[in-house]
Amino acid sequence: MKIHAITPRIFAIHADIRTEDLFEGIWPIPYGVSLNSYLVKGEKTALIDLVRDWVGAPGELAGQLAAAGISLADIDYLVLNHLEPDHTGWLREFLDINTKAIIVSTAKGIELVDSFYFEHERVMSVKNGDTLDLGGGQVLQFFETPNVHWPETMMTWAKEGGVLFSCDGFGSFGALGDRVFDDEFTAEEHEFFESESLRYYANIVASFSLFVKRAVDKLKDLDIRVVAPSHGIIWRTNPSAIVERYLRYANYMEGPREKEIAVVWGSMYGNTEAGLQYVLEGIEEMGVPYTIHRVPNEDVSWVLADAYKSEGIVIAMPTYEYRMFPPMAYVLDIFERKHVWYRKALRIGSFGWVGGAKKEYDASIAPLKWDSLESVEWAGAPDADTAERLREQGRELARRVLEA
Repeated sequence: MKIHAITPRIFAIHADIRTEDLFEGIWPIPYGVSLNSYLVKGEKTALIDLVRDWVGAPGELAGQLAAAGISLADIDYLVLNHLEPDHTGWLREFLDINTKAIIVSTAKGIELVDSFYFEHERVMSVKNGDTLDLGGGQVLQFFETPNVHWPETMMTWAKEGGVLFSCDGFGSFGALGDRVFDDEFTAEEHEFFESESLRYYANIVASFSLFVKRAVDKLKDLDIRVVAPSHGIIWRTNPSAIVERYLRYANYMEGPREKEIAVVWGSMYGNTEAGLQYVLEGIEEMGVPYTIHRVPNEDVSWVLADAYKSEGIVIAMPTYEYRMFPPMAYVLDIFERKHVWYRKALRIGSFGWVGGAKKEYDASIAPLKWDSLESVEWAGAPDADTAERLREQGRELARRVLEA
């Protein structure tokens, strides 16, 4: 990786993390993820956001700083927009190398510096609107953006250059390679990063969509010419694209959403799968697009991304020992945690000697406030009458999605 100039005095540094490790210990990153930090050079020098000791990231940081003529020991201020350990995990080691740097964060951020890294002296608390003058025309201004996506989060704006350092806000999964700016990627590559930004948002940020909208509103009067997140592409040519994308994602929580249906299914011996085919026939007759995911074969990370953007949801699962199919119970728990609210929904499923999934399912979706069609359950394999009921419920779900 190499250092990239955003302006003559502001530079992007990043490490691409390619690993089988899970992001936050939960989410797969088969295409990697970037850890972005930023160097601002005035008469004083600031480093914005750090890294964790993950697949050589500290070495990348030190090497790219050296390419700009800066050593780790030269940093005067370390601005921590967000204290999650993917951005701060190497803090203790950094402070041992650099004996002068002052940590800049919100008051809640400073509390986390102490509780995570036992540092309470070399700190400076800032609040909304405060500035830090580095000299040489480089002034940083701080904006508290709580719960995007931790309570201590802030964003930092460099007035010269109009660069917004947004940390996890406006971020994405996906390694970058030696290109970091939006104008360096092809249309096909942008499609990939859009899918990874949706997956990132649904997995990491979705629960806090109200706060995303508040943050965007707070920043609306700034002359933002570059959006520089701590994961993913740096937007210098079309920064409004990622801001508008995040607003669209934030609105998915309460609507409007895409007029699509996310189909999530699991089947023990093929009977629920057989019934699902009739539902899909009904959906296809109405011309509504759908995505389809089998659990537990597919990780919930991708299931969540499609469910989060879609107006309609089909849950197809068998009864398992008088209750829900366990992998689907996990999916619904994740939906509740990530606020997959207000969808048009249909549940179907087969059972053997007796049903029982419905009671647990109804309790699981109650917090989600779904507009549910009548469930279709059957014993064993679906007969002709059941097949037609399933087709009609597929049609009806599609109608409701189109009318939403």
